[in-house]
Amino acid sequence: MEKKKRRKRKKGKGQSVQDLIGIKTFTKYGLQVGRYELLFYQIAPTNISVLSKVNVEVKIRHLMMVLSTIPDLEAACTDSCESFDDNKVYLRRRLEEEGNPRIRNLLRKDLEFLDSIQAEMASNRQFVIIGRCKNLKPEQVFNLANRIEKVVSEQGIEIHRMRKPEIKRFLAVYFDASPAGDRMPDVDGAQFFELENEDVE
Repeated sequence: MEKKKRRKRKKGKGQSVQDLIGIKTFTKYGLQVGRYELLFYQIAPTNISVLSKVNVEVKIRHLMMVLSTIPDLEAACTDSCESFDDNKVYLRRRLEEEGNPRIRNLLRKDLEFLDSIQAEMASNRQFVIIGRCKNLKPEQVFNLANRIEKVVSEQGIEIHRMRKPEIKRFLAVYFDASPAGDRMPDVDGAQFFELENEDVE
């Protein structure tokens, strides 16, 4: 029995969320994930609903040119803020269960409020291009980072390389943690360690 317990402990050791996701650390240019260094670029979205069919086709051609020049690029689209869907599902369930008319009225108002906020934020999307670097020296990563930015901007697409706070915020929204990810510490609990050191001084 004791041997089984020991084996279990050993097997589970080091299995943090960070290990499962594969994120190791922030680098000078992006994020170290497994054997890769990821470079993040944010693209300014274009409202294609106001463009003619010809202009939309031009935009698609420009994007195809980018992907044919640098085929390893990846793209991601996320909300730029937190989602309220889970809260709305919870409130609807509470409405069905609740018998008190006053509380039902409050729940309806909460739902209406969330609907209005979500409608305002519906157009808030982040479009991110991600470049992968494998076994590259820092100067090679720097050259690739500049090349990606140059190739994309030459096709008339507004782009900028995301800095560390922007990457943190993007990851926090992506993993549904917090819309204020840029203020999160790099290491979980680091802020408490800093406070402890201040008290000692």
